[in-house]
Amino acid sequence: MLIPKLVTLLEKSLTTQQVKQIHCQILVNSLRNRESFLISQILKSASDYSSGVIRYATEILRRMQYPDAFSASRIIRYLCQHGQFRETLLIYAQMRRLGFLPNTHALSSVLKACGRIMCKLTGLMIHGQVKKFGFSNVVFVQTALVDFYSKVGDMEIARKVFDENREKNVVTWNSLLAGYVKNGDLALAQCVLDEMPEKDVISWNSMVSGYAGVKDMEQAYELFRRMPHRNSASWNAMITGYVECGKVELARSFFDAMPERNSVSYITMISAYSKYGNVECAKELYDEVAKKNLLLCNSMISCYARNNYAKEALNLFDEMLKPNVNIQPDKMTLASAISACSQLGDWKHGTWIESYMNKLGIRMDDHLATSFIDLYAKCGNIDKAYELFSRLEKRDIVSYTAMILGYGMNGRADESIKLFDSMLNDNITPNTVTFTGILTSYSHVGLVEEGYHCLMSVKRYGLIPSPDHYAIVVGLLGRAGRLEEAHELIKTMPDDSTPHAGVWGALLLACSLHNNVELAEIAAKHCFELEPESSGYHSLLANIYASAGRWDDANRMRKAVEEKGLAKIPGCSWMVHKDP
Repeated sequence: MLIPKLVTLLEKSLTTQQVKQIHCQILVNSLRNRESFLISQILKSASDYSSGVIRYATEILRRMQYPDAFSASRIIRYLCQHGQFRETLLIYAQMRRLGFLPNTHALSSVLKACGRIMCKLTGLMIHGQVKKFGFSNVVFVQTALVDFYSKVGDMEIARKVFDENREKNVVTWNSLLAGYVKNGDLALAQCVLDEMPEKDVISWNSMVSGYAGVKDMEQAYELFRRMPHRNSASWNAMITGYVECGKVELARSFFDAMPERNSVSYITMISAYSKYGNVECAKELYDEVAKKNLLLCNSMISCYARNNYAKEALNLFDEMLKPNVNIQPDKMTLASAISACSQLGDWKHGTWIESYMNKLGIRMDDHLATSFIDLYAKCGNIDKAYELFSRLEKRDIVSYTAMILGYGMNGRADESIKLFDSMLNDNITPNTVTFTGILTSYSHVGLVEEGYHCLMSVKRYGLIPSPDHYAIVVGLLGRAGRLEEAHELIKTMPDDSTPHAGVWGALLLACSLHNNVELAEIAAKHCFELEPESSGYHSLLANIYASAGRWDDANRMRKAVEEKGLAKIPGCSWMVHKDP
């Protein structure tokens, strides 16, 4: 009576806890021959990936009285289907050490995992096992091989395996086609598409995505138009292509014409609006989706953080955590939330996020650590920022730049300069933000020659110095009394880096320090033209006239401010306050 009852129970959808209770009955009643079926049910019940579930299933496999390859293969397939590719390879290796012979499902899953994490050497070993165990003529194992070699970029071997395969199906053809697309050979990909005896929507989508990827939207549209059947991925490929070409309105027209939109469609358009600063349209689309998921929330939080809507980003982050919503954030969510904290100077919220991560056991990877480095540096805790920086497994341009800027803004210019030199010694190429940080540091300590030569070196890295870079060096030269050189530097600025009011304002301020009326008038004239509504430049020039004893000119400037009703640009600062 017990066995039929247990079998009936195992065929139902059960929670992990219920499965464990059934396992207890299997052990107590010496029914260990049913453990294989139990493993299948455990994995079936866990629709989403769970490390606890996989540990439990693996432990059953290890302790089974009669361990079998089928159960091991089920675990391997489960891991691969849920994107746990390194764990897939680990369990497969354990299975082989236990003496299990792999079946076709296990081999296909492991080959897929090798392709996804670019583990070519292991994939080559698996190919050897395919031949050794006699699976060379199994169509979906051969298809997995074609897909593996395509993923790792070895199209010559992929084509050879494809040609040796006697029974090709549409999936086999699609694997080869996708390989040529991925490796940028659209001409060969088009030949494969034309040769295919049978095409499905995936075949067409691969080619549409390929042309969209190289921004050939004319050819992409031609294929899209010819498609006998389209799905959401077809439309999304066109939307993504137009977004990448900067044609957001065309992308939106395809989005609006879609018969049925999915989460990817919304995320693509929200990301597009985010890129071009249209937060309002992004929010409208976000609000259209009745049932939000993690990826959609991530795209909207990222949009807010990227466009300096920091409070809105944190409000949405807090909304996710409410019990009635209960969407657990991932590392992408947390990085965007920390970025928002940095913009607000809100270290308190940032430290709460760090404790939340510790509570959930979320590992601080380099990406998250770099976000925290930026936060702590901007909030004045530069030692904590450097502590995180020193523990990074791999330092990149983003982490170096965050620390260089952090040292600069916290008045520790010497350390900023040393870190910049260290970065160059590590063969990491600086970006424009890095140069802003290091030039600011040179300016803080008055290293005029170093600052000037640093500005001149920007082009050596394939970058164009920005007006902000010039403004820093103009100020540096000007404070050192080298006003003529500062003026000449402005005049040599390239056409694609036209001086803004900040550049001329830096020269005007330097003129006030050294009472150079002639250059002050030139600088002020440009400032008036670029920012006619600001009174600050008029007041500064008035003070310069007064210092030179030119009282009539000084009074004229002050009178002009009063008559035009010009406003001073208010200063601002961030502070955290406690509610009373």
